[in-house]
Amino acid sequence: MPGKILPTFTPAEIESHNHAKSCYVTLGSKVYDVTSFLNDHPGGGDLILEYAGKDVKEILRDEASHNHSEAAYEILEDLLVGFLDSKSTGKTADANGSATEGAEEDSRPVYASTGMSREEDLSVETDLTKDYQTFKFLDLNKPLLLQLWNSGFSKEFYLQQIHRPRHYKGGESAPLFGNFLEPLSKTAWYVVPLLWLPPVTYGSFVGFAGLGNVPAAACYWLFGLFLWTLIEYLMHRFLFHIDGYLPDNRVGITLHFLLHGIHHYLPMDRYRLVMPPALFVILATPFWKLAHTIFFYNWYAAVTVFCGGVFGYICYDMTHYFLHHRNLPAYYKSLKKYHLEHHFADYENGFGVTSRFWDRVFGTELQTPPPKGAKAQ
Repeated sequence: MPGKILPTFTPAEIESHNHAKSCYVTLGSKVYDVTSFLNDHPGGGDLILEYAGKDVKEILRDEASHNHSEAAYEILEDLLVGFLDSKSTGKTADANGSATEGAEEDSRPVYASTGMSREEDLSVETDLTKDYQTFKFLDLNKPLLLQLWNSGFSKEFYLQQIHRPRHYKGGESAPLFGNFLEPLSKTAWYVVPLLWLPPVTYGSFVGFAGLGNVPAAACYWLFGLFLWTLIEYLMHRFLFHIDGYLPDNRVGITLHFLLHGIHHYLPMDRYRLVMPPALFVILATPFWKLAHTIFFYNWYAAVTVFCGGVFGYICYDMTHYFLHHRNLPAYYKSLKKYHLEHHFADYENGFGVTSRFWDRVFGTELQTPPPKGAKAQ
């Protein structure tokens, strides 16, 4: 579950789980509950029970006595329940989870849904080959879209994987199309203000002039800005995170990936952080019509409200980019931490990007436990 922290265990605690009703084993710094696998083990449950409460590193590597495939390690990862307490062992875990002595490593919580513990983990470069071998999801060395379309992934597996963030090599953008369409999938942050501020400024001028009453026009414009904050929250929660209602087919999964899934899969991709202009036009069109439906009595009022809303969108997209990629003043540092926790800790809460206001109103404010004691993967 999002926000769940995997605990640490002392050697004594692990050794106490040494029977058929509760069987734990370790592999380096990782602790696995293999109780449910005893009856399914090809070599028989008794062989596992011989190592109950113990480390299985050597037996897994001993091809002469018991050869294990990559699938065995994948099964183990599904049974991960925690980590070995480094204070009890004097050892820490390397990048593969194997125990090493004398290395310095932080002890910190790991969130089961994402495999991460802190915002810095979002920028740790992913081993692309190992990631594909381990999770059998998308090969980041190849164009992603066609892989996803032809994959046959279930919705459950797809959602599980896109919420385990990856970081592409060198901080660049992973290939999406792999052809001449590739540039269309990328948008630099500065495109948003350069493209949309001029028409918003002009539209606001027309609206103010047409209304002829500056205080009234300002109220309409500010109402549009306020309305955007609610739209921002609702779109993020119910459209971008439509997870539970997502159709379990490749059309639904692919559209979800293009709309927001790719951002959770590769959250630090700086060219897929803001909305491409074509997508903005598609999403903005119904709001243009809505504004003119509600304010049917005054075209200038509708234009002014809409321009205030679009200005809010510009602020939102720029804020979103800066939260991921810039050092910010004190208020925004708190907001940055809040938003990045949405990525690495709890993607089912924390939908506000420019503020927490609507999260507080609707009860989705993100609350993560303080980091204590657990070992990171």
